[in-house]
Amino acid sequence: MTVFVFDIETVPDLEAGRLLYGLEGLPDADVLAAMNKMRREAANTEFQRIHLHKIVAISLVMRTDDALSIWSLGTPESSEPELIQQFFAGVNKYVPRLVSWNGSGFDLPVLHHRAFVHGIQAGQYWEQGEKDRDFKFDNYISRYHQRHIDVMDVLAGFNPRANAPLDEMAQMIGLPGKMGIGGAHVAEAYLDGKVEEIRHYCEIDVLNTYLLYMRFQLMRGHSSRQQYVDELHYVRDSLLQLKEFNPYFETYLAEWPLENM
Repeated sequence: MTVFVFDIETVPDLEAGRLLYGLEGLPDADVLAAMNKMRREAANTEFQRIHLHKIVAISLVMRTDDALSIWSLGTPESSEPELIQQFFAGVNKYVPRLVSWNGSGFDLPVLHHRAFVHGIQAGQYWEQGEKDRDFKFDNYISRYHQRHIDVMDVLAGFNPRANAPLDEMAQMIGLPGKMGIGGAHVAEAYLDGKVEEIRHYCEIDVLNTYLLYMRFQLMRGHSSRQQYVDELHYVRDSLLQLKEFNPYFETYLAEWPLENM
């Protein structure tokens, strides 16, 4: 089965903020500041509610029987609907296993809401057995099925109190962890036009997630120790071929002591 490890990067939806909160006519920076202020006052956080996140990057690790690719969908100029359409078109075409870290709690709900807002079709993704009987007991929507594995959720025993951060779990098994601007600074980077940097940051996240997923496959007996080690070497070899496309890949390799894995 083809595997898609995916991650999204988002910013507050400023156009929705203007519409819903009467902020028409204000520049982007002022709308962002106002939305953050209202959210802090309401919930003691600046993290906006799910439906108010705008997707600015979707990155994937695609693993097939004979290849591994890491890239971000579209281009830095692609619109949000274009990115979402490409994501679900890939699901429709390959019917992959989706793998994420906190995808059930964040990435997929954001994709659902934003696809709904933009009127984007995703028939294969939403299939639950109505047309294809194979999806009745194994589909992308049900939390405990295998077509989407949220590694964080599974490791936590589906208990939110046991959730762990991607960066910390990556470092604890010997990986470099996150690299780049950091999630808290994505909105600022986006307003500064640094979309390519956001995409590179997101690609490191999916790389970490894929390697954590491989560790999970080892833990649950779906790969042997030798298969796991062989896959780590294969990923390293792949990064050597891909490093010209993302400046963080070379740094990642330099900071990844394989013997610690």
